[in-house]
Amino acid sequence: MKAIQVTTPGGPEVMEYREVAIPTPKPGEALVRIKSIGVNFIDIYHREGRYPLPTPFTPGSEAAGVVESIGDGVTEFKPGDRVAYALQVGSYAEYALVPVSRLVPIPDSVDDDRAAAVLLQGLTAHYLCYSTYSVKPTDTVLIHAGAGGVGLLLTQMIRQIGAKIITTVSTEEKAQLSRQAGADEVILYTQQDFETEVMRITNQSGVQVVYDSVGKTTFDKSLACLRPRGYMVLFGASSGAVPPFDPLHLSKKSIFLTRPTLGHYVLTRDELLNRTNDLFQWIAEGKLQLQIEHVYRLAEATQAHKDLAARITTGKVLLKP
Repeated sequence: MKAIQVTTPGGPEVMEYREVAIPTPKPGEALVRIKSIGVNFIDIYHREGRYPLPTPFTPGSEAAGVVESIGDGVTEFKPGDRVAYALQVGSYAEYALVPVSRLVPIPDSVDDDRAAAVLLQGLTAHYLCYSTYSVKPTDTVLIHAGAGGVGLLLTQMIRQIGAKIITTVSTEEKAQLSRQAGADEVILYTQQDFETEVMRITNQSGVQVVYDSVGKTTFDKSLACLRPRGYMVLFGASSGAVPPFDPLHLSKKSIFLTRPTLGHYVLTRDELLNRTNDLFQWIAEGKLQLQIEHVYRLAEATQAHKDLAARITTGKVLLKP
């Protein structure tokens, strides 16, 4: 089979398109024939070595496909079942071994591309607004990277809840996407100071929660946008890691700071399935629209990473074997 492999961490060029052996599932595993692959910033972090993995490895943490074969003891799935998964490294390939505990069934109402596009980012958006901070209809929230994959999904979910939504984006094209997803106010951070604009929009009171996937370049101003006892939810670092700082800084407004990760919000099988079922149901009902405009061949994974890192993509990026 064909697969992308990384033997030495580094830039996009370290990803090699290679012929490798098709693996055999062990007990509790399934061999999945990949149909569509989701590309995410965590793939870049793995490739760079920011989140180290033993080498060589195949990047990718999300995909949809069909069960090809199963290992001993597997009863929940059978060959031919349509499945999707996240949080299992190795999806940049034609086949992948996946623990069945990570697999979720895909309903007939959802195609492979949408299943691959929604799972990791959709689960992330779900836990962010329902669990990390439970958004209320009376809240005002700030979402950075409002036209990104998580940003668009998170905006739609919070719109269903009924809170007021402020987003930041870099271009007018992205601003339009954010508005279509349900943002009430969109700030072009390339032209405006987002802290000043947020405080103006909120009559200087600030927001209840900031969802920040950007990190280094937005962190300090994000804190300043919060009202007393507000929640700073830092769930990514697309601009780089936040430098160390004195927690005493949080006492100025008694701010809550958290750095959540998806794995801790799908700790049980029931939690994974409940969140996934919500996503698939919302897609089927038309309540959750997916932005899929950037689809690359598996052999073009290097270019996909370059484009994602340069923030020239919008919505979800997919690879196709």
